[in-house]
This record gives sequence, structure tokens and C-alpha cells, in this order.
Amino acid sequence: MADRSAIEWTNATWNPVTGCTKVSPGCAHCYAESFAERFRGVTGHPYEQGFELRLWQERLELPLRWRQPRLIFVNSMSDLFQPDVPEDFIRSVFETMKRAHWHHFQVLTKRPERVVALADKLHWGENVWMGTSIENRRWVDRANQLRRIPATVRFISAEPLLGPLDGLDLSDIDWLIVGGESGRHHRPIKLEWVQQLKRLCLEQKVRFFFKQWGGIRPKSGGRLLEGEEWSQMPAVLDDVAPIPGRVVALA
Repeated sequence: MADRSAIEWTNATWNPVTGCTKVSPGCAHCYAESFAERFRGVTGHPYEQGFELRLWQERLELPLRWRQPRLIFVNSMSDLFQPDVPEDFIRSVFETMKRAHWHHFQVLTKRPERVVALADKLHWGENVWMGTSIENRRWVDRANQLRRIPATVRFISAEPLLGPLDGLDLSDIDWLIVGGESGRHHRPIKLEWVQQLKRLCLEQKVRFFFKQWGGIRPKSGGRLLEGEEWSQMPAVLDDVAPIPGRVVALA
């Protein structure tokens, strides 16, 4: 958790929940799990318990202390909508996002069906973006669940992209992030999978962000796609004052 982040499509991370369980193939080499488990048993460390689920009540109001507007990735080290996170705690996270109205919050889950089930009980301010991860064609139905959520910005993270996303429907989706896997056991990404998604975005006027090719390290393969960096951001940011450190959409 930090008020600055190296993740290309955000400014900061906020982790009121840490730890998670695996739900689909994209979780196999989870970077968050690998990081957390390095510190299992280290007394006093935030990840003393490794990647086991932990709710951090004391972190709930952290974004309220950040007065400068930021793009904030919510739970980079977890999934807010995993089954064991209590509904009351989820509502508390959304209450903070409501109060911290000068930020934009990027919530990402592999469990959009739980978001749908709870959507009527949550406050969907204009500063709350909701996304889901889709790593191969088996999980493209997550986009259908995402469309049912009343968020101002709906986005898909195809990272790590593990295969072609045949059948993906981008209607009512605002933004697509694509990236290859990183780490010692990274699985390869193919150019044609990325090209297919870029074409789909251009055809359907969906903002496209190519984050990385991946490799041993996140930046091993760079970010160039056919000689260009694709760093488009959701249209909701087009008419707002620049947020320090955020990427700028390409034409």
C-alpha cells in the first residue's frame, strides 16, 4: 500500500484487505501471493500471516488523508469481493470512496457475480470504477456480469492474458487493460491475442491500455505494441484537471 505506485495505469494503491484465494487460471502465479509469502512468520511485518485473508480496519480511512487527487487501485493485494470478506466491511470501503470524492477509485475483482448481488446496497459514486479480470476465453462471461453493475466506468483487465478472448463483448465497457504475465514461471503472451483486442477496442471505441509484454520482470519485454505505446484512459478523465502522475490518453 502506497500513495505512489509503479503500476502504469494508476497513481496509488489502497489495501484495506490483504490475502486471497485462487479462483481461475490467472491466479496461478499471483504476484501478490508471492510477495506476501516471503514475509510469513516475520514478527510485526504486515504480511506476517502470509497471504491469508486479513481485514485492516485501521486502513479504511487512509484515502481521506491524501488531499491531492489520485487514481487509486483498491486492493492490489487482494480481492474485495472474495466470499470471506464481510458485507459490512465492503460497505465501509465504499463509504470511504464516497467521502473521498476528489479521488478516482479503481476496484478490480475476479468475482463480479458477488458485486452484482451486493450492488443495490453499495454507493456507486461517479468516482468509483468497477473492473473484472478476464484471462482467457473460459471467463469472458465475467463481462456480462460487469455490465449489470451501475458503475460510472466499467473496465476489463486482461492480465495476465493467457489466450485469445474469443467471444468477448465490449458493449457498455469503457476501458480494456491488456498485459502479459511476469515472474519466474510466467506464461507466454502472443502478439495475435493482443492485436485482436486492440482491433476490437478500435472498432467499438473502447479505450485501450497495453501495460506490458511481461517476462521475468514486469518491464522485461517493455510496452511497445507495433512500435507504439497504448496508454488510453477512460473518457471520464478527459475533461478533469490533470491528476499528477497519471498517464495521458493517446489520440
